Amino acid sequence: MSSQDLAGADPTSAAEHEDETIDTPCPIVDSIEQIGSQWRLVVLYELGNGERRFNELKRETDANARTLSRVLDDLQESGFVDRRMEEDAPVATYYSLTDKGESLAPVFEEIDEWAHEWLAECNA
Repeated sequence: MSSQDLAGADPTSAAEHEDETIDTPCPIVDSIEQIGSQWRLVVLYELGNGERRFNELKRETDANARTLSRVLDDLQESGFVDRRMEEDAPVATYYSLTDKGESLAPVFEEIDEWAHEWLAECNA
């Protein structure tokens, strides 16, 4: 998705804007595509509190096992999450944030502050 798509611009009018680079992807849109699904955000937020076992994440997020497994696979493939297997009985799988995933902490803090300021009227 490009910044043009985000703004809802008509691609046929591109010739009218000679100085604009319309085909440049918008970094905000690209970022949201990486982390922006409901379940990805919830999982990333929960893992911000430290390493979790699969069943802990399932319980904390209320996601079903299939959805959580898919989301964790996607986040691992994107480099946000690490998976660690512990072979002792019982076998357990642990998930934690990578440096890339941990770098989102300030973003979540800013969104939280924004929500408290601007969404308070919705909760009234």
